[in-house]
Amino acid sequence: MKGHKAQGAGHKNRFVFVPCVVCLVSFLLLGMASRPKKAVYIQDIGKGNYRLIVNNKPFIVKGVCYSPVPIGQSYEYDWWSDPNKPWLVDGKLMQEMGINTIRVYQPGENPESVKKVIRDLYELYGIRTILGSWLGFWEYPCPAYGDKEFREKVRKQVLEMVANYKDEPGILMWILGNENNYSFTERVNPWTTPDLDKITDVKKRCDMRAGIYYGFVNDLTREIHQIDPNHPVALGNGELVGLETAKQACPDVDLVALIIYRGKTFGNLFRSLRSIFDKPVLLAEFGADAYDAALEKEDQNIQAFFLENQWRQIYLNLSGNLEGAGNCLGGTMFEWTDEWWKHNEYDQEKWKTHDTESNWSNGSYYFDIKAKNNKNMNEEWFGIVALSEQLEGGINKRIPRKAYYVIRDFWKKPVLEVKNKRGKK
Repeated sequence: MKGHKAQGAGHKNRFVFVPCVVCLVSFLLLGMASRPKKAVYIQDIGKGNYRLIVNNKPFIVKGVCYSPVPIGQSYEYDWWSDPNKPWLVDGKLMQEMGINTIRVYQPGENPESVKKVIRDLYELYGIRTILGSWLGFWEYPCPAYGDKEFREKVRKQVLEMVANYKDEPGILMWILGNENNYSFTERVNPWTTPDLDKITDVKKRCDMRAGIYYGFVNDLTREIHQIDPNHPVALGNGELVGLETAKQACPDVDLVALIIYRGKTFGNLFRSLRSIFDKPVLLAEFGADAYDAALEKEDQNIQAFFLENQWRQIYLNLSGNLEGAGNCLGGTMFEWTDEWWKHNEYDQEKWKTHDTESNWSNGSYYFDIKAKNNKNMNEEWFGIVALSEQLEGGINKRIPRKAYYVIRDFWKKPVLEVKNKRGKK
């Protein structure tokens, strides 16, 4: 009997133990299943290759920068609240082209209007939205990233943006800044601090500014991750300038969103980024205008040619392509529609004129570099969709350019061989 009792006790313990293990495993599995999955995240698949995952599927960003300002208005126009809802017309055209993302540099002031646009584009056309912040870069007289009050004001604005829109299903990611790094050299929107003023060496001042600015972006990124773990945070940066410092001062960003104007090729951009700051990259602004400043006429062929070559390089550098760097997530080309206000932004009468004068020069766009004073970049002509003064439904009629159709066809069947000849109609 003693042995039998011992056996029985053993059986009793075993039958108690096994259910406990099952319960524990079940609890853990249920906990993992009930834990909300990230809506959007970046997957590191090794060897410097990254891809964007949206709702558990790989996602290539095929997007445009979006600011549907009508003819006769300027950047101050609140298109988010436009009763004619231009985004509905644009969304349909975008969907037909294959666009899945828009990039907006900064949301409007009315959160309900912004939510309406985000929801309409996503629910009706499956188009996601990247929201960003200038981080006060265009403050007058200048941004002051070394000033505590200025930083706190910007911080509140950014966190308010994230809190307002993080639960919108159409949100893809956040971009902090745009070309703010160009202020480091004091050429664009220069800013300083008493400590910076004491430094006589220009390069040291530049490096110190970079450390201050990127450190601020990193602080913002950490706070965003705390309140919104479901969407990546990108560092908006002009070219690769300053990223050596960002590697040290801004390690918590999820990706780099680059603003790039290198003509039809991005050169060694993707591999250079891997060696400088090994983060995935979104080409957040790139493109070509549709005006030949040398011949003084519209040229849709050259715009389409440049954009197709640019998208070909993006696809060559997506993850899994052995010929590329594997760190590209896609791009948002500049831009959806022309903006007629840009050349003379302070002259209201000029907003009604599609200006053909150029403000700056870029030799990478070689086809019209022989324009007067070599000024060949036409800010008012970057749209892949032109605007007509004719109104349809209260908004300027949209007229897709050749680039619209060329990129649409490329996305349907990407051909990665490089074309050397200009396309013809």
